Amino acid sequence: MERWPWPSGGAWLLVAARALLQLLRADLRLGRPLLAALALLAALDWLCQRLLPPPAALAVLAAAGWIALSRLARPPRLPVATRAVLITGCDSGFGKETAKKLDAMGFTVLATVLELDGPGALELRACCSPRLRLLQMDLTKPADISRALEFTKAHTTSTGLWGLVNNAGHNDVVADVELSPVATFRSCMEVNFFGALELTKGLLPLLRRSRGRIVTVGSPAGDMPYPCLAAYGTSKAAMALLMDTFSCELLPWGVKVSIIQPGCFKTESVQNVGQWEQRKQLLLASLPRELLQAYGEDYIEHLHGQFLHSLRLALPDLSPVVDAITDALLAARPRRRYYPGRGLGLMYFIHYYLPEGLRRRFLQTFFISHCLPRALRPGGRGSAPAQDAALDPDPDPNPGPSPVAAQ
Repeated sequence: MERWPWPSGGAWLLVAARALLQLLRADLRLGRPLLAALALLAALDWLCQRLLPPPAALAVLAAAGWIALSRLARPPRLPVATRAVLITGCDSGFGKETAKKLDAMGFTVLATVLELDGPGALELRACCSPRLRLLQMDLTKPADISRALEFTKAHTTSTGLWGLVNNAGHNDVVADVELSPVATFRSCMEVNFFGALELTKGLLPLLRRSRGRIVTVGSPAGDMPYPCLAAYGTSKAAMALLMDTFSCELLPWGVKVSIIQPGCFKTESVQNVGQWEQRKQLLLASLPRELLQAYGEDYIEHLHGQFLHSLRLALPDLSPVVDAITDALLAARPRRRYYPGRGLGLMYFIHYYLPEGLRRRFLQTFFISHCLPRALRPGGRGSAPAQDAALDPDPDPNPGPSPVAAQ
C-alpha cells in the first residue's frame, strides 16, 4: 500500500504551532511546561505519521497543539487602572504577600489585620505605598465587620470596589473528631464561614455595581478527608459550596467568583511550632479522663509529631498562591478553581478515581498516619482487637508506626 507523502522533520508540527501562536495572539510561559508540551507534540507527530492517514493525523495534531498551547498561553488581563480590593487576614502569609503585590501593581488595597501594631501591619506600612489602607477586623465580631463595611464604602467612593479576597482563616486543633472540642468546630465556622459570609453579603452591593470579583482562599481539606483536620476542613467545605452558589447566583450581575485551593505552604502560622505545641497541651488538658484513657496521651503526641513532620514538606515560596489570587482578580475569564502547589493534581486524581482504601492510605502516608489508640492495642482495656479486626470489612494492615517507633 502506497503511503501518502508526509513532510519530514516535524514540518507539520512547526506549521501547526506557528498558526496556533498567531491565532492565540498571546505570549507563552517560557520554561519546562512549554518545552514539555513541544516534546509531547513532537512525539505525537511521530506517532501520527505511522498510525494515521495524513488528514486524520493533521486533525489530531492540530487539536492537540491547540489544547496544549492554549493552556500554556497567558490569559488576557484587565488593566489595574484605579481598581480597589479588600483583603482579609493580612497579618501574615498569603494575605500579607498578596497585599504587597497588588499595591506594587497599582491597586488601592484595603487590608484587614487582627493587630494594627503587629509585625505584619508594620511591615505593610513600611514597604507599601500610601494607597494601602489598614483596618483592624476580627471576623468573629459583628461590630468589626460593620466597621469594615463602612470603611470600605468610604474609601471606594471614587473608584468603586473591584474585588474581595476572603483570605482570613483559622484552625487551632489537629486531632480526631472525637478528640476535638465542639467549640473548635464553632470557632472555625465563625471565622472561615460565618464571618466571611457576613462580610461578603455586606459588600455585594459594591461588587455588583462594579461587576467585580470575589476570591476565596479555601483548602484541599475541604474537598477530601484529611486526617485530624475535620474542624478546619468542614468549615472550608461549607465555604466552597457557598462560593459555588454565589458563582451561579451572581452570574447575571457580572460578578465572577473564584476559589483558591492551595497546597501546603510555609506561612507564619504553619511554621509556629511553639503555637502548635501550646494547642496540643490545651487539648490534653481539656479532654475528659475517660476519653484520654481510651486514646492515650501517646496517641495524641504521635498525631502531633506526624503533623509537624508533614509541615517540613511545606513550600517556602508563596508566589504561586499570590499569582493565582492576582489572576482571579484580573483575568478576563478567571477560573472557578485554582490549585497552586506541588502534587495537588495527583492528590485530586487519587481522591476522585481510586478506591476509598487507597485514598485513605494516601492521605495517611503523606499527612498523618494514625497509630492504634491505647484501648485497641493488645492488652488494652475496653476492646477485643481480634473481634474488631474480624468485623472490619477493610482492615488496614499498616495503621502507621507505633508511638514507640515514632519516638
